[in-house]
Amino acid sequence: MAAQGGGRLELLGAPGSPYTRKMLALLRYRRIPHAILWGGHQNPPAGYPSPKVKLLPTFYFPGADGGLEAAVDSTPIIRRLEKEHAGRSVIPDDPVIAFLNFLIEDYADEWLTKAMFHFRWAHGRDAAHAAPLLVFWSRPQTPESEARAWADAVGKRQIDRLYVVGSNAATAQTIEASYTRLVAILDALIAAQDYVLGARPSSADFALYGQLTQLAIVEPTSAALTPPRVRAWTDRVEDLSGHEGGAWIARSECDALKPLLSEIGRVYAPFLIANARAAAAGAATMEAQIDGRTWTQPTFAYQAKCLGWIRDEYAALGAEEQEAVRGVLAGTGCEALLEAD
Repeated sequence: MAAQGGGRLELLGAPGSPYTRKMLALLRYRRIPHAILWGGHQNPPAGYPSPKVKLLPTFYFPGADGGLEAAVDSTPIIRRLEKEHAGRSVIPDDPVIAFLNFLIEDYADEWLTKAMFHFRWAHGRDAAHAAPLLVFWSRPQTPESEARAWADAVGKRQIDRLYVVGSNAATAQTIEASYTRLVAILDALIAAQDYVLGARPSSADFALYGQLTQLAIVEPTSAALTPPRVRAWTDRVEDLSGHEGGAWIARSECDALKPLLSEIGRVYAPFLIANARAAAAGAATMEAQIDGRTWTQPTFAYQAKCLGWIRDEYAALGAEEQEAVRGVLAGTGCEALLEAD
């Protein structure tokens, strides 16, 4: 069994993985010693355990038996790191702001990634641009002829899987309009304050950043839609190890979040609710009206869990805190996420 060198936390990841980028930026900000093993599960590092679900990044934590245990899923890993490493927290200490942080992080991880996958593979020039990068990000020494063949195979497989995230001819306008609105919202928010929740980065910032490392930089079509301020913010968030920061917003300042929360309520809330209902009914596909258009895709059990986790976070709040959350979410469409079916 491989051992962690020098007490550093090790993770397997790739530059084209938004969640890898999310977690690397967070580790830098929190000044947690780490080592990145570039690659993927098609060429896993020898001697390291394999996770039950092969996702990037894969973290290798010390196990109870003295070896390593593999862990995936960035949101619970962030909370684990909060318990194991003191200082420079990315979780707001006010439970109301922490709930909003959880909601925005979940939106970035589970909805904005649809835009990332769509822009990368639904547009011909974007797909032709991305496919070779995926090869060389993982194996930079791959010979050119082999890389071309591998890129063609990767591109075809990913294009054939667009339907899985809900990208199709009927939903393309919904996805692209949602992204265009989001970056305009972020442009205005960043112009007023450094980060989504104030003068200090939170896990929601790193989640948004992770997707934007692809959407604002790698994919030509979405990059062209991204305001320069948002692109510049993405570059800055990559390494905040020297950032000392300020304070998160107070509850009285949450009106600044209304446009972002309204976008989440407009597109992500109806998706989550319809998906959870389909999962509960055992339906293979889900359908919803999102932004005035029909959205259909395979039902996702994991995203049904996401809705449950949002509701769990809300249920864990005290009565006064719940009332405050409802006040912030009022009129955004997100309040529907709090209602049990």
